Amino acid sequence: MTSNSATTSGAAPNQFTHTLNRTANHSRAISDTSSSSETSTDTLNANIAIYPNGTMSLAGISLRAMLLGTSLGLTASLALFLSTATEYATPLWRVPFFIASLSLFHFLEFYVTARYNTRHATTTAFLLSSNGWAYNIAHGSAVVECIVTHVFWPGQSTAGRMLTVTEPFYGSQVSVLLVGGFVLLVVGQIIRTIAMAQAASNFNHHVQSRHQQGHVLVNTGLYRYLRHPSYFGFFWWGLGTQLILGNVVCFVGYSVVLWRFFSNRIQREEAYLISFFGDEYVQYRKVTSVGIPGI
Repeated sequence: MTSNSATTSGAAPNQFTHTLNRTANHSRAISDTSSSSETSTDTLNANIAIYPNGTMSLAGISLRAMLLGTSLGLTASLALFLSTATEYATPLWRVPFFIASLSLFHFLEFYVTARYNTRHATTTAFLLSSNGWAYNIAHGSAVVECIVTHVFWPGQSTAGRMLTVTEPFYGSQVSVLLVGGFVLLVVGQIIRTIAMAQAASNFNHHVQSRHQQGHVLVNTGLYRYLRHPSYFGFFWWGLGTQLILGNVVCFVGYSVVLWRFFSNRIQREEAYLISFFGDEYVQYRKVTSVGIPGI
């Protein structure tokens, strides 16, 4: 009896251990299967975004890039032809030049985002439609004013004639307004592009109301001197385009609309930045400028 009891008590731990091992192995198998399933689901969700109609649709991105590249090439070539070919020279070269500038601007918006802030490189990063109907109406109005002005009132205005000088090399007449427009456009585009690259993952086309993980206060490069260099670049780029087009009404309109837009946006954004960074941003704001008059 004792022997039987001893035998039974000796066999029970082995059987129990064996059962535990089988249960543990089964649990690990379930865990591995669940983990694999979750990984597959995450991968699937990530991949869905790059399919047609997804936020990062490869088809949508490639189509937009192709259209912008085609537009840039055709309109830049047309602008060059209309401005240099003696027989066909016309001040309306400004219209295709404007469209070429828009094409380059919107391509760079996506490219810089994709290069330096990849997770936000969605189809909306091109800014082709995300700015609303007013944005498209503004550009359409600029084209219409330029065409109407140069077709029905050809020649320079009184202000244009007053601001025309003779360049010293070839004796040609040069419009100060036109040169100023080119300078503002080029400088504005360069500053906006560099600002987006320097901010990298801290740059977003939408004002952030929450402090995201990894979001830091950038105060180097252009941000050492300008608090919002991307807004600075956009503002002066927009005004430069209107000087090149020779628009009076749209120049005033762009000035008012862009000023109000950035004034409201900067006020709202800085309220969030103060809540994110506290005294660090308050001190930073004291030693930097926005670069837009009155803001």
